[in-house]
Amino acid sequence: MAPNKITRRDWLVGTSSSLIALKAGIANPATSPEVQQPAASQESPEIIADRERRMKWWHQARFGMFIHFGLYSVVGRHEWVMEEEGIPVPEYEQLAKQFNPVPNSARAWAKLAKQAGQKYMVMTSKHHEGFCNFDTKLTNYCASKQAAGRDLLHEYVEAARAEGLRFGFYYSLMDWHHPDGARCANDEDARKRFVEYTHGLIHELMTNYGKVDVLWYDVSWPLNAQKWESERMNKMVFELQPDIIVNNRNGVPGDFSTPEQQITAAAKGRAWESCMTLNGSWGYQRADDSWKTPKTIVRNLIQCANGGGNYLLNIGPKGDGSIPPESVTVLSDVGKWLARNGETIYESEPCGVSHSDYAGFTRKGNTLYMHVYYWPGDYVAISGLKTEVKSAHYVATGGKVSFQQEQFRVRFTNLPKVAPDSPVTTIAIECAFEPTQDTLWVRQERPRAGVGV
Repeated sequence: MAPNKITRRDWLVGTSSSLIALKAGIANPATSPEVQQPAASQESPEIIADRERRMKWWHQARFGMFIHFGLYSVVGRHEWVMEEEGIPVPEYEQLAKQFNPVPNSARAWAKLAKQAGQKYMVMTSKHHEGFCNFDTKLTNYCASKQAAGRDLLHEYVEAARAEGLRFGFYYSLMDWHHPDGARCANDEDARKRFVEYTHGLIHELMTNYGKVDVLWYDVSWPLNAQKWESERMNKMVFELQPDIIVNNRNGVPGDFSTPEQQITAAAKGRAWESCMTLNGSWGYQRADDSWKTPKTIVRNLIQCANGGGNYLLNIGPKGDGSIPPESVTVLSDVGKWLARNGETIYESEPCGVSHSDYAGFTRKGNTLYMHVYYWPGDYVAISGLKTEVKSAHYVATGGKVSFQQEQFRVRFTNLPKVAPDSPVTTIAIECAFEPTQDTLWVRQERPRAGVGV
């Protein structure tokens, strides 16, 4: 993933603090120096319509699986181990002679994604280490010509298709192995060689696996978009894969923004996807025990859906291709919740209700979903709801929920002391029209009494 002066673990200091900050709404986007923001006025109606066509499935999906898998998985000390520990290239190359995962390990990944309620998968084709998980004619530093002796991406593609999942490829532009990977910044001949090598690898990815749904670029160091020739790069990609969607990390806007380890919405109308780890590492790190709980994952998913975004959640398989059991446990529990509550997430729309100390909200049409994180018993309430409530019921059980609507609040009453669902209980609220919320109006207009009591 993208380099950052903040450690992966600091990014994660969690997730909970970022959610607290987001109670007043999704945060404003932070502009990365390596990613341009699109100017809507520069795009024709035809371009906008084509993007809407290509991205329709993606907006409906909401939840995907990220997979970081490479030579670093053998070491088990984080995906940045080559750089963070200063491992010499010849020493690191020896890992390619050990990296031989169990054949078709990806079948278990895809089955877990399906079980977890994830609708698409994105796997590393080449991470920063420079090793290609696919069969390529451009280097022998690849899975098919080293210990594995086969194309690991092909196994992944077949596994995703077998489970009916969409799939994509992650590709790191930065390369710690290629001889021109650093000197290309100051040597024009090296830049030309490295750019052609990079474009060539991407061309193979776009031609050797049938229809590809997502291309997920990462880390454009040490070049800018002009020197990567990113416009030409994307033009080639769309010529080969006219239905694909592409992110923004090769220095041009692409189709969607990619906040990392945080939930940060893009500007209105801009698609976005928050990518996060399950613990503090993208690649397998055997000592990392900072696992998120199923409740945290569900809350993050709800927060993303509230702002019209997607949630791309990572697993880091071990060197043999097996999935850490903690990942299986967490994702399985999330999948059970989604089996009961999926209607509140999939195909959901941006939601104009977000203020609560103990709940999050999603929306589909005129139906507002109140996701109660901390079940108070007796009643729950929404302040400043600017629409008439018609009815309410529990999503998991279908049971009716009583309510009382007043000018400044709606109270859902006669609730059981124990939450009807776990880890989050959701109430579907049928409204007369699209629900919105105005808590400032409540603050300003709610009648006040005298100075004393």
